[in-house]
Amino acid sequence: MSALTQATPLIPAAVLTASDAVSRGLRKDTSGDTVQALLEEAGFHVIMRAALPDERDSLAHWMKQCADDGLVRLLVTTGGTGVGPRDVTPEATLAVVERTLPGIAEAMRLEGLKHTPFAMISRQIAGVRGQTLIVNLPGSPKAVKEGMTVILPVLRHTLDLIAGHTQHETGGA
Repeated sequence: MSALTQATPLIPAAVLTASDAVSRGLRKDTSGDTVQALLEEAGFHVIMRAALPDERDSLAHWMKQCADDGLVRLLVTTGGTGVGPRDVTPEATLAVVERTLPGIAEAMRLEGLKHTPFAMISRQIAGVRGQTLIVNLPGSPKAVKEGMTVILPVLRHTLDLIAGHTQHETGGA
């Protein structure tokens, strides 16, 4: 057990891959594997994982069920954030979240632009449903790493705030 997991409790998380090919077993889920590995390195425990076709209703249903069952605090999706006709993850996410957190998605796009101009057409969303933070990442392992690098430093604090832990310590002289 690492010092990180000894010092901080593991936070339950879920990973959802939106991909026709992965859901049919035609392609390995390397992006989902990357998300899971990065979350686990950061002290999260991935307890739910799925690969679904790029279908708005089925993606939204899984996200809603995952958030509403109260078992996970964080749900990270990968795939379906582009502008292709089957890229519907942002629409599914918007159908589920109660509040959006645009700064998270903006920060991920800004980081992505340092690596590729195509980041400007990524449509990822971040938002909250109940006590669960939902974050969309693009479908490539490279973009997943870039996005996770941006959000990992703020995830625990964000989850604390969502849970109602809003007391801020004040520095005194």
